[in-house]
Amino acid sequence: GLGWSSPVTAGGRIFLTTGVAVGDGAPSLRALALELATGRILWDTEVFPPAETGRASMHKKNSPASPTPVVHEGRVYVHFGHFGTACLDLEGKVLWRNNRLRYEPEHGNGGSPIIVGDRLVFSADARTDPALVALDRRTGEVAWRSARDLEVRQKFSFATPLLIEVAGRPQIVCPASGAVIAHDPADGRELWRVRYGGGYSLIPRPVFAHGLIFIGTGYNRADLLAIRVDGSMGDLTDSHIAWRTTKGAPLTPSTVAVGDELYAVSDMGVATCFNARTGEVYWQEKLEPGYSASPLAAAGRVYFQSEGGVATVVAAGRTFRQLARNELGERTLASLAVAENTVLLRSEKALYRIGGNRASAR
Repeated sequence: GLGWSSPVTAGGRIFLTTGVAVGDGAPSLRALALELATGRILWDTEVFPPAETGRASMHKKNSPASPTPVVHEGRVYVHFGHFGTACLDLEGKVLWRNNRLRYEPEHGNGGSPIIVGDRLVFSADARTDPALVALDRRTGEVAWRSARDLEVRQKFSFATPLLIEVAGRPQIVCPASGAVIAHDPADGRELWRVRYGGGYSLIPRPVFAHGLIFIGTGYNRADLLAIRVDGSMGDLTDSHIAWRTTKGAPLTPSTVAVGDELYAVSDMGVATCFNARTGEVYWQEKLEPGYSASPLAAAGRVYFQSEGGVATVVAAGRTFRQLARNELGERTLASLAVAENTVLLRSEKALYRIGGNRASAR
């Protein structure tokens, strides 16, 4: 099948989603569990059959199964955008499904869901009537739906929400076309927003560090914004942008914060290390062209995985120092994951677990 959801791990298992085209091309949307130690497939469950999905057009870099699953308290939550959402137990039994939230996507599926208390929250920023949606994670029923009240020409976006806490108060932050909005987890009502004009097709997940939210502003030209989050409410556009930059800003990959540094890679392959607090550029280097996967920070390193299957590993820090460059030779758009001191990498054709005791990769 085809899926760009990233692998997730729990209890010695790896969980993935995929879409297998059958018959006239309509996908069978499936959830899989693999044994972490061996890669053996433990179960492969059809969640939504082709009769319930139908054929759908999508962007050439998308797939029928792009949102990443969530594993929480013995449950696996899988999301297929407009095709539907479901909950399975750890043995692959479907506990509930909800495919009644039909909406008109642009380019296919996008953002991943997150757990917020008893809610499963995801963006449904469709071609029309965009919204942030929360399902009751015990039943799959809609708990609340918060409309994106924004006057923009292109309404569709694909961002993954982020749960943060400010002054002891939880907030769900999720960019949309035209603005990033913070929502109250209890009922979805808007707490604050920062506008950025006509930016649309937002993909990067927000990152929160040092009291700042870092976001990209979408197509056609991205800015990277650092927004102060201090408990203020309302429209904060004119008062709370700490810094912004265009050079090196990503359209697709999320950023990653490590200590006082923020790392980013643009879709064209320009990697940048910023001072997270001020936006000062410590270094900027051209890597391989073509990036969709978000960088991974682990063990004092930052991993950049290109669409062409090239991984560039650099030392985290204010001076650029390349540690390794590895060519897989396969298309890779999913982000990396870590399991027991090894890296999980999903390519177009396979899932790899990469590790060992060698001091460096070649």
